[in-house]
Amino acid sequence: MFYAFLSDQKKKLYLCDFKTILTMTPPTVASPIAFDKGILTPEELLRLYKLILYPRLIEEKMALLLRQGKVSKWFSGVGQEAISVGCAAALKADETIFTMHRNLGVFTTREVPLKKMFDQWQGKPNGFTKGRDRSFHFGAPDHHIVGMISHLGPQLSLAAGVALAHKIKKEGRVSLAFTGEGGTSEGEFHEALNVAAVWDLPVIFVVENNGYALSTPVSEQFRCASIADKGVGYGMEALSVDGNNLLEVYQTVARIASEMRERPHPVLLECRTFRMRGHEEASGTKYVPSDLSSAWAAKDPLDKYERFILEEGILTEQEIVQIKETLRKQINRDSDASFQEPAVWDHTPESELADVYAPFQQLVKQPPADSPGRVRRLVDAVSDGLLASMRRHPNLILMGQDIAEYGGVFKITEGFLKEFGEDRVRNTPLCESAIVGIALGLSLRGMKAMVEMQFADFVTCGFNQIINNLAKLHYRWGGTADVVIRMPAGGGVGAGPFHSQTNEAWFAHTPGLKVLYPSNPFDAKGLLIAAFEDPNPVIYFEHKALYRSLSAEIPDAYYTVEIGKAAIVRPGSALTIITYGAGVQWALKTTEDLQIDAEVVDLRTLSPIDYSTIEESVKKTNKVVILHEDTLFGGLGGELSAYISEHLFEYLDAPVLRVASLDTPVPFSPVLEKQFLAVERLESALKKLIKY
Repeated sequence: MFYAFLSDQKKKLYLCDFKTILTMTPPTVASPIAFDKGILTPEELLRLYKLILYPRLIEEKMALLLRQGKVSKWFSGVGQEAISVGCAAALKADETIFTMHRNLGVFTTREVPLKKMFDQWQGKPNGFTKGRDRSFHFGAPDHHIVGMISHLGPQLSLAAGVALAHKIKKEGRVSLAFTGEGGTSEGEFHEALNVAAVWDLPVIFVVENNGYALSTPVSEQFRCASIADKGVGYGMEALSVDGNNLLEVYQTVARIASEMRERPHPVLLECRTFRMRGHEEASGTKYVPSDLSSAWAAKDPLDKYERFILEEGILTEQEIVQIKETLRKQINRDSDASFQEPAVWDHTPESELADVYAPFQQLVKQPPADSPGRVRRLVDAVSDGLLASMRRHPNLILMGQDIAEYGGVFKITEGFLKEFGEDRVRNTPLCESAIVGIALGLSLRGMKAMVEMQFADFVTCGFNQIINNLAKLHYRWGGTADVVIRMPAGGGVGAGPFHSQTNEAWFAHTPGLKVLYPSNPFDAKGLLIAAFEDPNPVIYFEHKALYRSLSAEIPDAYYTVEIGKAAIVRPGSALTIITYGAGVQWALKTTEDLQIDAEVVDLRTLSPIDYSTIEESVKKTNKVVILHEDTLFGGLGGELSAYISEHLFEYLDAPVLRVASLDTPVPFSPVLEKQFLAVERLESALKKLIKY
């Protein structure tokens, strides 16, 4: 079917002998630059000249500062400026651009203050990241720019998320994301393009094909003759242009963006260019054939456009000299002002910790005393909390596999599609990473998002987005990651090693995430509603074995449970059991069976942990068992045990005991799974501690 979309030239390519593709050479030099000004006025042509000149002069300054040892690292975009400038100049000022190492021209075109960028490049406090991240790894929301993510592919999904927000809100806007030819080999490149095509999202994926992904040539990256050919498989429009031709880039992006604003759809745009310097300045270019470098140097985008401007009579050589001199003076002023900023500033561990989460003061909403209630299973309580949040937050979007018509594999979103429509309740392709990235992109446009992992085990496919982007965005540059990820987890249902893990420790270890794990229907509803009110990323665990086995009467009203506050679900004095999730039910039943006067602390929130409630209970009972379903080694029990030993040692009358599941994958056989689970060892641990 896609073959029908191809031009005759492309059809010949796909009919060619496969051996021809296998013997393709590394990057070749594109044809000579031929500028076509079209309907552009002299004033517009002059503006474009100043825009492409400015980043080149900044590059000259950075090269000097590197030689002087005044900056530590620099990724040069010399030779590629036409792409950055052409794309940024062609878009509207409020359309979001996701940049890479070599897109200085985007920042200068968007008039980001140069002095502030110098502060950023030196790690100064007045930079965009307060010294927490380097070079272009930052966001400038006022200028609608999101700086690069080192993993490259993930930012394509974020751009798709911004495009989804534009489409849902009918804003008539596009987003644009850059990546390199090496980035097209990453899995998320394929995920992002696939979802954008399936959902007809107005996003432009720009591939700066400069021939080398650091030192690896394109012949070792892919077999297709052109990166634009990759778009064919996704049924999207795909183009290839001369990335050194400023006017071709500018006019192409302007045209396709105009079309996309009227009819949302994605476009893959390959810009053929060349990196004249190393991946970063220190790495050099010894791996590049000298004749190839020389040939591309003759196609320098600034030199060629400058000659065009002279030939058109738009500027004289003397006027060009004056423009350069004026810009160099401004660059030197901004550079000097930045170097006068202090290298050391007031910073404390407390100030750093304060920026891990976005500011949020939760106002706990209690249900009215006369609120009617119903007996609800835990699975119903989750659904109720989700439904109440959808009604409360009209900007909340739900995404997940089979959650629309089918209602999800656990039927939690059954009926939601009818009430809220397909814009807000979205079935997704099987690509967890891209969907988490799209959720983050939505939050950058002021929306809320929920991603349902069909099973918590599947979250590994989205791990990079969660750990490196959701968790770090606010700390790095103050970005918003208003995303909740629901995680049906846990064993006891005979589902085997791929559908039974309870993997909360992976996320509780990561600063920037909030991790919730309710043990009962009341908390399940209240914590989920609270998670959607909180602007921070939340990982929300739901134990599958409790879904339909645990019921309680809960209010119909909208209410919240405090995030970061543990609960004493059973007072006692003989010992303390600290636990969460299914462990709470195990602890309650076992202590009742053994008639032990144990105090059961339900953590409810695993990050941040409520240490004050733990301290009060330990001081009261003087003996502690830490119980969790996760495996023993590396589980939260080790962290809690260390905390208690370090801070509460003088109150202990016995060693802290940990009870956890075996250090094996979760087995399928009911007999083996029973042996695996922590509850099998709880009784003996309690008896041991009582006798101590």
